[in-house]
Amino acid sequence: MFTLEDFQKAKKRSHLIDIANAKNINLNKQLRNLRYEEELRLLQTELVTLQQWIAKKKMRVAVIFEGRDAAGKGGSIKRFVEHLNPRSMRVVALSKPTEEEKGQWYFRRYIKELPNPGEIVFFDRSWYNRAVVEPVMGFCNNKQYAQFMVQVPEFEHMLYEDGVRVIKFWFSISKKEQHTRFNSRLKNPLKRWKFSPVDMKGQELWDKYTFYKEQMFSKTHTSFSPWIIVKTNDKRTARLESMRHVLSTFNYSAKNKSKAVLLPDPNVIIRYYRNMDQIDI
Repeated sequence: MFTLEDFQKAKKRSHLIDIANAKNINLNKQLRNLRYEEELRLLQTELVTLQQWIAKKKMRVAVIFEGRDAAGKGGSIKRFVEHLNPRSMRVVALSKPTEEEKGQWYFRRYIKELPNPGEIVFFDRSWYNRAVVEPVMGFCNNKQYAQFMVQVPEFEHMLYEDGVRVIKFWFSISKKEQHTRFNSRLKNPLKRWKFSPVDMKGQELWDKYTFYKEQMFSKTHTSFSPWIIVKTNDKRTARLESMRHVLSTFNYSAKNKSKAVLLPDPNVIIRYYRNMDQIDI
């Protein structure tokens, strides 16, 4: 244990580490936390720089976060936007469609949320609800699902041709880890609100989710709008690596002066291909 004298002697963080080594105090967990916080700070600084560049260039950027329940989408978005300028950034997390919206073209309510010039929009789930969640839970019929799967590549190609940059993340979590996180949510009064009846079906309908997920990848992974798989059993690593992927996508000003590592780990961030090993199957 550290003593008051130890803290009084230590002028720098490195001094405390030296004292811990001399006293055989295990600081591995604390050092991991410090490394994570420092990496996060550097990457968030780069995101601020990227946002300013996007605003100056009047670019339109949409970052989509999809994945099974409890995969860490919301936590990652929180870290992405924590220090960004809210004037040129939005988070979109739409609730279930109204009766009026149900009678409209499916994409209409998402089109209204697309980025304006100079803006980044983060989608906490997106139009891909109809590709996985809706057919699994019976929220759409077969005709609606089939029509969506035909239209979505064309819709995204129109966005691409119009200059909208779309980054599509699939946050991949194992069945065991999902179960662990569900239990953690139920025990934590601050996170219990995140748990819904749909979540309760996640484990029971795991294989059905897998089927529709694979159908989605096979029909909507394109050269102009590819799926990026993020392994998220380690939440912190997933956050850092997804940030790195977004930063690596753009050749923004001052990128070559960055103090952060901007190239994502290929063991964590993977462009979808048919024969890849996945953890959420």
